Amino acid sequence: MYDLIVLGGGPAGLTATVYAIRKRLDVLLISPDLGGKTNWRMRLPAGLDRLQVISGEEVVARFKSQIENLDVPHKMERAGHIEPIEGGYAVTTLEGRRYEARAVIMATGATPQRLNIPGESKYRMRGLAYSAVSYAPLFLDKDVAVIGDTELAQRSALELARVAQRVFMVASEPANLDTVMGHKLRTQAKITLLEGCSIREVKGDDTYARSIVICEGADEREIAVDATFVELDLEPATQCAEGLVALNEKKQIIIDGRNRASLPGIFAAGDVPDVHAEQVLICIGEGAKAALSAYEYLLT
Repeated sequence: MYDLIVLGGGPAGLTATVYAIRKRLDVLLISPDLGGKTNWRMRLPAGLDRLQVISGEEVVARFKSQIENLDVPHKMERAGHIEPIEGGYAVTTLEGRRYEARAVIMATGATPQRLNIPGESKYRMRGLAYSAVSYAPLFLDKDVAVIGDTELAQRSALELARVAQRVFMVASEPANLDTVMGHKLRTQAKITLLEGCSIREVKGDDTYARSIVICEGADEREIAVDATFVELDLEPATQCAEGLVALNEKKQIIIDGRNRASLPGIFAAGDVPDVHAEQVLICIGEGAKAALSAYEYLLT
């Protein structure tokens, strides 16, 4: 039985694993990859790429190298089920293998909802991204689009309006804009609300997305933009925790200030718990907190 199993190899999981090693814990990392969301980084066109001084990928690379150089036990698998056992927990992977530990840190991340339209796959991270908060400062005086009407989309549009020249917000459900932020959106001169519209296609050249096609009923039109941000909320990877720990209405793991879930010995970090802002540096900090909390738990 391991001291600790860390599920997920993104920024939070990698950080938690490194901190666990430093505390001399017998730790197992289970993840289908190393790097998580930092493996998907916006490729910017000439003129904008020079503004991106430090990327999350560069920060996380340090943790990845430590994991690889220290030869940490790592299983390239996906967690399928977690169950309590005497003295800890058993993790069964989708590949059918079973591992046991006294404590578990869930850092399985979250996946942005997709549009499933023509051009999305081709231009993903090449003019089309899923986190305006990560890239907004790079689009000073540019034209951008936000797809969605969720709270996340509304916050993203307001943030982009502080730097961009113009923000087109494609809101298919106008009723969702009946919020404090939604009312503020209507007062922003830089924001053009396209209510009751949906996106039909993303267009571009061989290297970068250049426009979006939106429709309202049978009417279509093409809008040229420098970037498109899909903000349809995130889908946390908590399937293996359902029925085990408390989740909120978004299926995120509910944690306290020390990253403890509702069941002793289960911790969560990164984008999978109910923590504000899905940022790489925040995930790194939360991963460190989760590992230190797990260490304290294992001392008792």
